[in-house]
Amino acid sequence: MTDTERRYTKVPAELRARGDQRMIGGYAAVFNRQSSNLGGFVEVVDPAAFNASRGDGWPDVIARYNHDDNMLLGSTGGGTLRLAIDGTGLDYEVDPPKARNDILELVQRGDVRKSSFAFRTIEDEWGTTDQGFPMRTLLRVQLVDVAPVNIPAYPDSSAGLRSLARHVGADLEEVRSMAARDELRKFFRRTDGPSPAAPKTLGAAARMQLLARKSDPYA
Repeated sequence: MTDTERRYTKVPAELRARGDQRMIGGYAAVFNRQSSNLGGFVEVVDPAAFNASRGDGWPDVIARYNHDDNMLLGSTGGGTLRLAIDGTGLDYEVDPPKARNDILELVQRGDVRKSSFAFRTIEDEWGTTDQGFPMRTLLRVQLVDVAPVNIPAYPDSSAGLRSLARHVGADLEEVRSMAARDELRKFFRRTDGPSPAAPKTLGAAARMQLLARKSDPYA
């Protein structure tokens, strides 16, 4: 089991109601959607990633505002946090205590607009995007918590880089150094194919088109 990691989704957190009960809900994770650049790679959550946690009854999962231990909103154990998986992602719904009515108001006003989840990776795999950028797919994770957040923390890529180092059989410090230079894609270049053709002389217009195609969408 790896260290705890955190990710957030841009799908807005929202205020929900059932009768007189007000609650906070949203998607803590969205499936099959590429993340932003996490430090030399992007990440995708597989639709089956949370199946193990769901099969165990979501044990000990909690909801906290901004992942703060002092801002507990609810828990699966107490029945005040409900989790569900659908075709979009991991949906959560939490009934905050009356002492947290300020968080309900912040969500209602739109001051708190994002959701996040914390997890430990059980199984992942590595590949590339269509543009050849390194991509990590989370296949199976242990869910730790979900959280409405106002300022998502910058994701720590340490666990992901350790996973990549194991995957390619490289030294961790080498992987970190290559990530800092945005060179992780070198680990995924094929070396068993035919030798590249000799470069052709390009005119000015052709060179401009080639440079445009080479622009990095994840920079």
